[in-house]
Amino acid sequence: MHFGDFGFGSLCINETTYEHDLVVDRGKIRKRKKKPSKRFREEFGHTPLSIEEEIPWKCKRLVIGSGAYGQLPVMDEVKREAERRKVVLLIVPTSHPTHQEGSCGKRDPPRNLLGRSF
Repeated sequence: MHFGDFGFGSLCINETTYEHDLVVDRGKIRKRKKKPSKRFREEFGHTPLSIEEEIPWKCKRLVIGSGAYGQLPVMDEVKREAERRKVVLLIVPTSHPTHQEGSCGKRDPPRNLLGRSF
């Protein structure tokens, strides 16, 4: 999986440009369904990542791209759930090299939750 250019509101993966939030789970890309988290928007100023979303937990390391400026809020419940599941949670700006490498090794394929680049 190759992470290419990104800009405000877009991200390029494998030569395809996406203009919405994404979830990458074991190499499969899907649109982030953030509707369950919308009710928390006023509290955070942005729609946060909440435990009510479909988070790909079957991994040892979960990388959350928090956008170009690191503004995606991640609720404490998500952090507690990661700890309970013994999943290392990395919350980094989308441009951060850790986010772009996305490698957990062959025994632990990458499951990255990607925020849009804003």
